[in-house]
Amino acid sequence: MALAEVVPVTIWAAVKGRNAWLLDLIRSRLWPVPVIGVVTAAATGFLLPYFEGRLPTPATEELFGGGAAAARGVLSTIAASMITVTSLTFSLTLVTLQLASGQFSPRLLRTFARDRFVQRTLALFVATFVYALTVLRAVRSGRDGQADFIPQVSVSLAYLLALVSAVTLVVFLGHLVRQIRVETILETVQAESINVADAMSSELDDAEVDGRAPTPPSDAVAITAERTGFLLGVDEQVLVGAVARVDGMVAMDRMPGEWLVAGTPVALAWPAAGGNFETDALDCIRRSLVEAVRIGEERTPVQDVAYGLRQLTDVAIKALSPGINDPTTAVHVLGNSSALLCDFADRRLGPTVHRDHDGKARVVILRPGFGDLLELAVAQPRRYGAADAQVQAGLLRLLRDLAWRTSAPEHKSEIIMQLRRSRRTVSSQDFDEVERDHLECLAVAVDEALAGRWQTVPGRCG
Repeated sequence: MALAEVVPVTIWAAVKGRNAWLLDLIRSRLWPVPVIGVVTAAATGFLLPYFEGRLPTPATEELFGGGAAAARGVLSTIAASMITVTSLTFSLTLVTLQLASGQFSPRLLRTFARDRFVQRTLALFVATFVYALTVLRAVRSGRDGQADFIPQVSVSLAYLLALVSAVTLVVFLGHLVRQIRVETILETVQAESINVADAMSSELDDAEVDGRAPTPPSDAVAITAERTGFLLGVDEQVLVGAVARVDGMVAMDRMPGEWLVAGTPVALAWPAAGGNFETDALDCIRRSLVEAVRIGEERTPVQDVAYGLRQLTDVAIKALSPGINDPTTAVHVLGNSSALLCDFADRRLGPTVHRDHDGKARVVILRPGFGDLLELAVAQPRRYGAADAQVQAGLLRLLRDLAWRTSAPEHKSEIIMQLRRSRRTVSSQDFDEVERDHLECLAVAVDEALAGRWQTVPGRCG
């Protein structure tokens, strides 16, 4: 491949990748939207009275009938009330974040912070406060024969913003109550995970999956991480372009979402034609990895398809902890995990091979396979809920749903392995005869689903 073909693609991919990470960073923070609201409100509060002063008085005299003192009173009242409402809103938001962290999982804080309604509500409240204060300074009482200046349009707009804020506060309280319900939390995580999987699927249209991934030779060079943190993702095109320039290959040794330690290997590199890299070529690969690999202090769902299941599983094991002891929530989580795994079962999973414009394999990106995701969803709930018949029943229902949905032999073998482990767990517990018979019926139903037959199991209220 010619260098001229690689460099433009690499630059464009780098810009596109950085924009994606920047957009996700902005969306996951509470402050950007309120700050934009403050700046917009301040600019409007300055400019609107300025232009209003150049309008003929009859054009605006019907909007606000009071004098300068009345205008100041209205604006002062709006500003004072809005700062109180804003403080209340921030307090409620922080309480919600604390509840989500303590009751469900610390990894759900990012999901709450991404709530656009909360961000826009905070932006509206602080913007109304700043706008009222800014317009207040423009109201002037007549002195030395000068007429009063009352920005009637600006004052009327402040009044309308106050009305909208009052309605928004009521809606916000209802929204907050709904957001802290476990059903809403699980649905949000599930929907976000499916969106991530959809985005990843569209990006992997030109990539090969799993079986044809090249194996690094024994003399491959280990490329180490520059810093410590979570591997958030990889800009594949940036890496492909750089590796193609030196006619090499790179295989990532870690999956997005894994923890990296500075100085430990993150990838293996080797020349496509065999032999050893020249020093300049190896330096080029190292620099491209630093540019392409994103490392952060917390996991993000941008390229981490397992992150949603990790969040759901965290909620389940938190519910099974002795301090909370809520197995019903754990069973509910398993239902959402089942829906997510059924969706993943229809997708391309596992390591992906990325090629250059000439069709040569250049980069191998590790991604979780079906077995990895299934293990993540069921292993810890099975261990921590081993003594609860409802939890074990929920796990077997999950396996039955998956067995029915998937037809891939490699998926079925993973389900069979998990079914054996569940049977061993059930046999090791002191369940009574009724519970044991019900669980065995569910296990048989999994076997039947694997064979393409659906067996109805008499339900037991959960």
